[in-house]
Amino acid sequence: MSASGGTKAIVAALGANLAIAVAKFVAFLFSGSSSMLAESVHSLADSGNQGLLLLGGKKAKREATPQHPFGYGRERYIYAFLVSIVLFSVGGMFAVYEGYEKIKHPHAIEAWYWPVGVLVFAIIAESFSFRTAIRESNETRGSLSWSQFIRRAKAPELPVVLLEDFGALIGLVLALAGVGLALGTGNGVWDGIGTLCIGILLIVIAIVLAAETKSLLLGEAAGTDQVEKIKAAVVDGQTVTGIIHMRTLHLGPEELLVAAKIAVQHDDTATEVAHAINAAESRIREAVPIARVIYLEPDIYSEAAAAAGTNPAKAPGGSTAAPAADETPDTPADPTETSH
Repeated sequence: MSASGGTKAIVAALGANLAIAVAKFVAFLFSGSSSMLAESVHSLADSGNQGLLLLGGKKAKREATPQHPFGYGRERYIYAFLVSIVLFSVGGMFAVYEGYEKIKHPHAIEAWYWPVGVLVFAIIAESFSFRTAIRESNETRGSLSWSQFIRRAKAPELPVVLLEDFGALIGLVLALAGVGLALGTGNGVWDGIGTLCIGILLIVIAIVLAAETKSLLLGEAAGTDQVEKIKAAVVDGQTVTGIIHMRTLHLGPEELLVAAKIAVQHDDTATEVAHAINAAESRIREAVPIARVIYLEPDIYSEAAAAAGTNPAKAPGGSTAAPAADETPDTPADPTETSH
């Protein structure tokens, strides 16, 4: 997994969650706090989630095969989606159930110093993990806000760890508040309310993660900056005079497919067109290194024929918006298109 996959953040979160899960479970055994039990299951689920992210990163490195000619880059998206399912079912739903049971059948918290001490320790450990995730994210986030980074990131690991750590810190504060109110009032219902709030928080985070990773699984285009770099790299002003239309697709976080129909002169020879395509591919890879799979189809562009033709933006999979200024309608000069 590359640095953009947030390996350091995943390992830091895994170590912190394993230590915290053990500490919380011990605190539950001594105090009987349902918040502690819910939090221990939450930390254990988070540990499993980090294991899934590491496994997905390892599987994504496999070489392409005849059955999977574009490789296994999307394995990382699949395992990130599994993380959202685990977080929802094991973490969120279990906490909601425990909170409901605690509210329905409250009991006093025993040995209060155990849950309080463990929660303080867990907040410190999770803060360290969260800090590591923030530092790694800042290396690739650029000028994006945190919400934009989570929505637009093509590598799923860092957004997953960020949201998990953020949710864990908020959950710990809720658990501490629930335990504190239960101790202060002598009413164990507050412990159950804290647990219920933790479960709702985890479910919300799981839904956000599922929505974002679903979009990645369906296939997302390159970012706006990358698209502009590719467009600028394709056209040389001589043999390749323009882009008729173009599509991009992420085959994985660090592997991009580029498919474009390019305009060439009608009197260019096949050799000239072939050399022009090879040169354009080299320029694309230099401008956007993750563009590893490139298909360029030459076509002869005629302004008159294009004006009378259809809008390629209305083709299947295309945008309904009007083509950009540097894009021309997808209609060749002759009814029979020239493909290479």
